[in-house]
Amino acid sequence: MMIGSIRQRLGRAVFDWSLRRSPRLKQLTLSQRRIYIMPSRAGFVFLMLLLVMLILAINFQNNLMFAVTFLLASLFVVTILHTYANLSGLTIRFVRGHPCFVGEQAAFDLTLTAKGARQYESIQLRLRTGEETAVDLVEERQRSLTLYQKASRRGFLPADALQIETFYPLGLFRAWTWLQVDLTSLVYPRPVEGGRLSDLSGSGSGDQSQAHIGERHGGEEFSGLEQYQAGMSLKRVAWKNYARGQGMYAKQYVELNDNRRWLSWDLWPELSPEDRISRFTWWVLQLHRRGEEYGLLLPGIEISPDRGEAHRVRVLEALACFGLDDQHRIQERTP
Repeated sequence: MMIGSIRQRLGRAVFDWSLRRSPRLKQLTLSQRRIYIMPSRAGFVFLMLLLVMLILAINFQNNLMFAVTFLLASLFVVTILHTYANLSGLTIRFVRGHPCFVGEQAAFDLTLTAKGARQYESIQLRLRTGEETAVDLVEERQRSLTLYQKASRRGFLPADALQIETFYPLGLFRAWTWLQVDLTSLVYPRPVEGGRLSDLSGSGSGDQSQAHIGERHGGEEFSGLEQYQAGMSLKRVAWKNYARGQGMYAKQYVELNDNRRWLSWDLWPELSPEDRISRFTWWVLQLHRRGEEYGLLLPGIEISPDRGEAHRVRVLEALACFGLDDQHRIQERTP
């Protein structure tokens, strides 16, 4: 356990040191300052075999065994150069991060570009807490790929450190580097179903509460004229128009009603703040899918009712950042 603890602390120290030497950049090219190389497990076993062969060759004074030992040692040394060259000159460009919901995988787009006519084979890339992806740049000079990282809570999620490594060509050496990724993804709250649509009827503040979407006949608001028909009340006749010889018309009245949906913080007070935000998120998705107009009322935040993809994104962003420090809290990295 003590050895394991020492190895963990040593690995953490090397990791932190390598990240300090790699500032956040949108694009960078790997060089000798960023690439580290060490024998792999297979490489250490290979070295032990070379040592045993050298001892046997000395013991038996066998020239053929000497030749084979030095030939394999030369191969071992040449492999260092080929493994290093399989990363050297590779250009990485960080493109974008994609939004997602809590519990999903946040996606980050990268682009790899080969140097000149050089070929790069069997390169593994992974974010620190993500899964590994292998790529080759043999016939292609540029390759786009997407790496994933689990989103565990809402807010802005910076991409974890990126590890790039290769064991090419013989697996005797491991060349690797750690890079800081200058990408961020916005994590929306997890949508949780609940509540009833009738509970969402409400009004905003100010003049917005007086706006209307639908109409119902029989109200007190004048909306225009219609052709007079027998049986209509004479009180509705537009006598001024009739006196001008414009025909006999009846006044039409409607009752204005507010059919917009308001997602107000006052709804579902029995829920905790996080549960309420999750329920709002579910209703945002439902109302957007139905094409209805909806607005958001949170403490300190008011978004007027609207519809469409841009409005959906705006509301989800407000829910994702609500209650976080300065609305832009960066999620702490997992140690």
